[in-house]
Amino acid sequence: MDKIRLGFVPSHRYPFDEEWAVEMRRRSVDALSAVPGIEIVTPSVGLIHNGLVRDDLGARATIDLFAQRGVQGIIIGAMTFGDEISAVAIAEALDVPVLVFGTKEGPFTADGGRRSDAFCGTLSITSGLYRRKIPYLFAGIVWPEEPAVAHAVRIFAQACAVVDAFYGARIGMVGLRPERFETCSFNESALIQRFRQRVVRIPESEVYAAANAWPQADHRLIATLEEMRREADCGACSEAAVAKMARLELVLQRYFQERDLSTMAVSCWNEIQERYGICACSTLGRLTGKGMMVACEVDVLGALTMLTQYRAALETTVPHFVDWTIQHQQMDDVFLAWHCGNAPAALADGATPVVVREQAIMSQVVGPDKAQGAAEFQLHPGPVTLSRLVEYDGAFKMLITRGEIIPSEDRLRGSWAWVRVNDLSRLYRVLAEQGFTHHASMIHGDVADALDAFCRFTGIEVVRV
Repeated sequence: MDKIRLGFVPSHRYPFDEEWAVEMRRRSVDALSAVPGIEIVTPSVGLIHNGLVRDDLGARATIDLFAQRGVQGIIIGAMTFGDEISAVAIAEALDVPVLVFGTKEGPFTADGGRRSDAFCGTLSITSGLYRRKIPYLFAGIVWPEEPAVAHAVRIFAQACAVVDAFYGARIGMVGLRPERFETCSFNESALIQRFRQRVVRIPESEVYAAANAWPQADHRLIATLEEMRREADCGACSEAAVAKMARLELVLQRYFQERDLSTMAVSCWNEIQERYGICACSTLGRLTGKGMMVACEVDVLGALTMLTQYRAALETTVPHFVDWTIQHQQMDDVFLAWHCGNAPAALADGATPVVVREQAIMSQVVGPDKAQGAAEFQLHPGPVTLSRLVEYDGAFKMLITRGEIIPSEDRLRGSWAWVRVNDLSRLYRVLAEQGFTHHASMIHGDVADALDAFCRFTGIEVVRV
């Protein structure tokens, strides 16, 4: 993805040491610009005096600059005491996430004067933000070059990426949720009111008609079929079923593009088997692997959870939409993160081939001929983050926890991984007692702190386990 664009506000207050403020500004800009994956926008010395925000005039110039450049977050740094009015005005005007830090005190002047007083002035800035109910993160009183600063800015940038994608998200909804899965219901009005999101309803019949009508000789279809066979062993599926998978993928991909979708939730029990003749599992995994997040079973909040994880990872890896399936029979703090066969092939462990075949459960319902299309493999080991967004009575909360995929010699159906967590009994009790569903999103890597920060900026309650 493109770099996250962050606006830097070097805050200064007269009559504190101007030279010191200029030096701190220079060091701050250098340090912030060195953080990978971000672009720093800051008022130049030509725009405002010495490039330091100290008054209403400087604030207005900075607001205009940030708005023009489309910053996704603001970093306020107290170079000296800082001017709370101008700094807070910028945050108030732009309505994007905010990170605050103050600079450490330098040596006293020859006559015993202080250079900075940022330790004191930073509190004026934060109290101004707090008074206006502007959410913010605090990175401490630091030297700009400290590793802790780069770490805090990295987490902040990840959170900004999530916030930017989450507000105004367009969620494609293909079909209706499974009749017996009330757990996949959602409050559309709450999504609109809280986050300006839109659910884009797409009739299943329209999707199937478009897929069936896709020309057999189309070069995109041919290329997709070749790609599918390179990615996985499709020998257990009929040629007709594989072609149906490819057509469905192309149609859903077209909806992503034409309807400007952020994520998608697709019906897969069991209209698609009866009316189109395949399982959608591997198709949904392939779309997710291409950066188009798709949840099963029309789980709209699950699709949004996938989107938050993908953006928190700065689109460097993709999640797997999973069930909290079973507790390991011998290991107390290990559970099976599983789904029917929807994991992107890029997540495979590499030790066993990716196989596309009939979906194990659905084949018992509709027969194996109509149930082809599940990608089966074990996910590769390593640290993971699991999360889940839910809503009750208009209030949103997100479960966030860390785990680790451990390798296994087991040979299971579906796409799966054994995951070790810190305290499975406690985690499961939280899931059960706080109304979290049986679905979650799991992504390789640690994005827990970024998701926590995202929730703070959006008013979503955080449930950390």
